[in-house]
Amino acid sequence: MPVMSRAVPVPAEGGQHRQPIIAAAIELTARSGWQAVTMARLAELAGVSRQTVYNEIGSKPALAEAMVAHELDRFLSVVAAAFDRHPDDLVEAIHDAVRAVLELADDHTLLRAIASATHGTAPDLLPLLTTDASALLTQAKAVLAVRVAAYRPPLADDRVAVVIDLVVRAVLSHVMQPSDSPARTADALAWVVARVLGVTASPSLRHT
Repeated sequence: MPVMSRAVPVPAEGGQHRQPIIAAAIELTARSGWQAVTMARLAELAGVSRQTVYNEIGSKPALAEAMVAHELDRFLSVVAAAFDRHPDDLVEAIHDAVRAVLELADDHTLLRAIASATHGTAPDLLPLLTTDASALLTQAKAVLAVRVAAYRPPLADDRVAVVIDLVVRAVLSHVMQPSDSPARTADALAWVVARVLGVTASPSLRHT
C-alpha cells in the first residue's frame, strides 16, 4: 500500500503522548484541513516537543494511518454495541450495526475532511479509505467475522465470508458517498442478508 509503505515504523501502542497527538491531529484536520497539519503544529497543540511527535508518530503518512486506525476503533465499537443488543438475531444485529456506523459517519467531521481529498486537499488520507484500504477492510471483516460466527449462520464459512465482505464494502462505500439515509441503507442491507440466510427480516424494510 503506497501510503503505508512510506511510514516510519512506530510501535502501535506508542508512549503516553501518542493518543493526545493523534487526537490533536484529528481535531486540526477536521477544523482546518489535512494541509494544515504539521509536526510543529501538533507539538504545539499537544504540548510536547517536535521530537516527541516524531518519536511517537514517525512521519505524516504514518500519522494518517494512525488517525484512520483510531477512528476505525470508534466505528467498530458501535458495531460491537449493536451486536450486543441483539445476541439472538443476526439480521437485526447487522441492521443496527450498519445504521449506527452510517449515523456516526453522517456527523463525522474528520470523514468530511478526508472526503475533501477528492479535491486534492488531503492526498495522504483518502487512499487509506479507498484504493489503499485493504488493511482497514481486513480488520473490519475480521471483527465482524468473529461476531457473526457466534450466531452459527446456516452457511459454509466461505459463503459467510462473502456476505461479510459485501456488507463491509457496501457500508464503506456509503460512508464515503451516501446514496440514501442511514435508516434506509440499513434496511436494504439487512434485507439482503436476510435473503441470503433464508430468513425473514422482522420487521421488513422499516423505512421505505
